[in-house]
Amino acid sequence: MVKFINKFIYAAVAFLLTSGMLFKIPVLSATRELALIYPPNSFPGEIRSWILLIFRIGIGIIFILHGYPKLTHLKQWSENLKMPVFLCFIGAATMFLGGFCLIAGFLTGLVSIGILCCMALALFLHIKGGKPFVAQDPYLNPPDYYKGPKGKAEAPSCEKAFVYILIMLVLMVFGPGLYSLDAILLPNLSF
Repeated sequence: MVKFINKFIYAAVAFLLTSGMLFKIPVLSATRELALIYPPNSFPGEIRSWILLIFRIGIGIIFILHGYPKLTHLKQWSENLKMPVFLCFIGAATMFLGGFCLIAGFLTGLVSIGILCCMALALFLHIKGGKPFVAQDPYLNPPDYYKGPKGKAEAPSCEKAFVYILIMLVLMVFGPGLYSLDAILLPNLSF
């Protein structure tokens, strides 16, 4: 059953990406039905900006923590991925420095595109490696099911990379909010 669900999810994502339907969805304007639930000005820009600030800080910290070990163990990471060290350096630096940029709200759109590309590559490598979309819940696994060199861990899956892609899309669409360096340095853009 899990294999069927994984194949269905892969097929649905591939269909949306290849058919162009993903880009025809009106993300910047509410549909008539959504306007009834959330009128266009139901949330003041200030509240939205506070939420985006908290969101950016949390995601920024996560990417700093993701990028730092990759930068400090670049050769190991490169060998594990079977990719050139230079490309791995670009990815690790994008995650590490991008995390700081996300926290500050500096070049948020550009940084989001860079991190999205890194996560898209990670998703591709997981799919190519035959990893499931969502790993089985750890409590359902038999003892020592997935044990790495440093002890028991969660089995690899595509889920995390996919969620990070969605998060970067949210930041690209909604921007960094009012409490960001982008809003200070680029006051003509609406955040």
